[in-house]
Amino acid sequence: MSNWLETSYMARKGVARGKAGKRHELTVEKQGKYHYVYGPYADPVLAIEPGDIVIAETHDAFEGAIKTEQDMPSKTLHMPFVNPQNGPIAVRGAEKGDVLCVHIHSIKPRGPQPVGTTALIPEFGGLVATGNTALLNPPLPERVKKMEVTEAGIKFNSKITLPYEPFIGTLGVSPEIEAVSSLQPDYWGGNMDLPDVAPGAVVYFPVHHKDAYLYLGDCHGTQGDGELCGVAVEMPSTTTVQVDLIKNWQIAWPRLETEKFIMAIGSTRPMEDAARIAYKELIHWMVADYGFDQYEAYFLLTQAGKVRLGNMVDPKYTLGASILKNYLG
Repeated sequence: MSNWLETSYMARKGVARGKAGKRHELTVEKQGKYHYVYGPYADPVLAIEPGDIVIAETHDAFEGAIKTEQDMPSKTLHMPFVNPQNGPIAVRGAEKGDVLCVHIHSIKPRGPQPVGTTALIPEFGGLVATGNTALLNPPLPERVKKMEVTEAGIKFNSKITLPYEPFIGTLGVSPEIEAVSSLQPDYWGGNMDLPDVAPGAVVYFPVHHKDAYLYLGDCHGTQGDGELCGVAVEMPSTTTVQVDLIKNWQIAWPRLETEKFIMAIGSTRPMEDAARIAYKELIHWMVADYGFDQYEAYFLLTQAGKVRLGNMVDPKYTLGASILKNYLG
């Protein structure tokens, strides 16, 4: 394993990685029906042991329904059936009060000719009237944009090539009792649309249901902060993750770790309350596990904390609050 994982929070909590566990192929055929709800009521499509690796073939956010720039979302989509999810994946031994660790190994565009899709969808987006923000303004015109996606870059147009910066838009575990749309983020993870949920990161989720029931999908080729129009570079992918388990570590919200920083994640409306959740959880983490006094952590984050805006368009907004590891000692 890479050097930073040897000193990661997983390692500090006793997850020692030697030889990787069993590899599981979760192909389109094996997945069968993709899910549009996070919850405990679907039968697991796969059961794995902690340490195992899952290679999942994900669909784009529209399950391939928007094939050309002439396919208007209002004619081709059946809202809210978007963000199809692979899973649920049962993780043996996971119980309420544990934490599931998802180490993202890679996200590759899935062909044969990888294409990304973005779109303007009526009453959806950060700068339009929506059902929650009711205005008399007419909707923006529908529009679809297709882009060639490769690991070398994303051809936005004839003049602009965007970097390939893939991440998992929707990732999380089952709530204990609720069945919730895969469009919504919350304490279980879900549709966070946070660009830091990317290869190299470890994402930590509080377990609420026996065997955790991991879901993943909605991969993006790249996305700006906020996912402004509501649709990133949506693409089908082959995504590889390794799933570990920390026993008896209770956290309230998802957390994320990379080689350089730790991050706590909050999702709610209004946006400032999502930031408050994230910063509060980050302070709790610094106090409980890095030896900080609560008020010293508060002072430090005031001067050195960073906030990442995942999405500002979904039923709840997602923000991640982070601190560089070199400040943690």
